[in-house]
Amino acid sequence: MAQQLNPYLTFPGNAAEALDFYAQVLGGTPRTMTFRESGMDADGLMHGSLDTPAGFHIFASDSVEGMSELKPGNNMQMSLSGDDAEALRGYWDGLAADGNVVVPLEKQMWGDEYGQVIDRFGIAWHVNIGGAEA
Repeated sequence: MAQQLNPYLTFPGNAAEALDFYAQVLGGTPRTMTFRESGMDADGLMHGSLDTPAGFHIFASDSVEGMSELKPGNNMQMSLSGDDAEALRGYWDGLAADGNVVVPLEKQMWGDEYGQVIDRFGIAWHVNIGGAEA
């Protein structure tokens, strides 16, 4: 996999339930990590993913206190991921130009390089470079 574009859905506390539902409808098995499993003192899903037999990929998380207010319109973001670090960093640079960096693109606790940016049109993007060296 060189690169991948996926929807990233945010829920008000029922992301695991939503991923289970999508798995029943679309197939596949959700993979999840809670905020508590990551060491945070918060309930809910920090990150979940569903890969289906048809090749669909859905990412999801719950919103917790301290994150931006969850409302229709900001509960759907885009996620760029893969192992082509040069291309993904180029996308990051372009999206961040005249945008707002929420999480700098840097190595994270799960070992990948990750960042989040809101582009100049107000769309939130996650960029994850698998196996990248920061």
